[in-house]
Amino acid sequence: MSDYYEVLGVARTATPSEIKKAYLKLARQTHPDVAGPGSEERFKEVSTSYEVLSDAERRRMYDLGGTDALRNGGAGSPFTGGFQDIFETFFGAAGGSSQRGPVPRGRRGQDALVPLEITLEEAVFGAEREITVNTAVVCPTCHGTCCRPGTAPVTCSVCNGRGSVQRVARSFLGQIMTTSPCHNCQGHGTIIADPCPECSGDGRVRTRAKIPVSVPAGVDNGARLRMPGRGEVGPGAGPAGDLHVEFRVKSDTTFARRGDDLVCSVTVPATAAALGTQIVVETFDGPREVNIAPGTQPGHTETLRGLGVTHLQSSGRGDLKVFVDVEVPGRLDERQRELLTELARLRGEERVAPKVTAGGGIFSRLRERIGL
Repeated sequence: MSDYYEVLGVARTATPSEIKKAYLKLARQTHPDVAGPGSEERFKEVSTSYEVLSDAERRRMYDLGGTDALRNGGAGSPFTGGFQDIFETFFGAAGGSSQRGPVPRGRRGQDALVPLEITLEEAVFGAEREITVNTAVVCPTCHGTCCRPGTAPVTCSVCNGRGSVQRVARSFLGQIMTTSPCHNCQGHGTIIADPCPECSGDGRVRTRAKIPVSVPAGVDNGARLRMPGRGEVGPGAGPAGDLHVEFRVKSDTTFARRGDDLVCSVTVPATAAALGTQIVVETFDGPREVNIAPGTQPGHTETLRGLGVTHLQSSGRGDLKVFVDVEVPGRLDERQRELLTELARLRGEERVAPKVTAGGGIFSRLRERIGL
């Protein structure tokens, strides 16, 4: 790395005013608009040297340890600018622009976010749906040219198709040539002299479009699907943005979702729970038999493997958990009461000593198991 004092051609004892005077002289000589192509590195080197030596704290650190000291201790420096800041301050953003040629008329369109309500069954297996969106499409009349059919853009008479104009400005460095976008054509290099009557020269029109959507199996509430290039077409028939579909899963009257498992509850009579039985549960895969073993207690869980939600972006499915509730008869006729009384006598349950446990009992445990 060159010595910053040598770059500016000043002594190490130079005053701030001497450093600034030397910099202004060299900046005038090495500026790319004055010295021509190939002088950018030299101008940057001059500006970097001045950037350091014009700041008292950074100059002190440089004098103590050179550029290594600047790298190690520069975090606390109040100087937050740089070569680009100096360049833009003196010559303007346009003067330092590297853009060449006219600006394309087409620009990328906006993204769109559309909600889609699906059933729990569609979330389990996936589905093919169709949504209707308000969007922008390429103008069918001009096909994105922005011009009336049979016409074409005309070359801008101000910039002659370059999209930019050059001006000579005076500064402390002398006369400098600056470049800025053409105000007449907004930098496009051409002008739409006869705009398309359908789109008013925008190259696109608003419409309602139907778009097919593949609902992924296993998708959950609030998940989003990105569909690249299905958003709005940009001005000037520019590239379309993306369409984001947000899924909203409706509540199901039978099943609830817990991760990739499905849960439901069945109620069986007390006699069936005591004697055992088989019941049929309607699942998303059709009817399935569930065995209720003799002596089944309230809150017992039967698990049907592989009948839950499809694992998103992987194989396999969760389980279906069936929670058993036992219904105690509320009304008894005389004969039923006699039979239950006889059963209680045979079991020695005429007088019951309740078992008291911590917590909320079976119903609290049931709620905990199903996540309610």
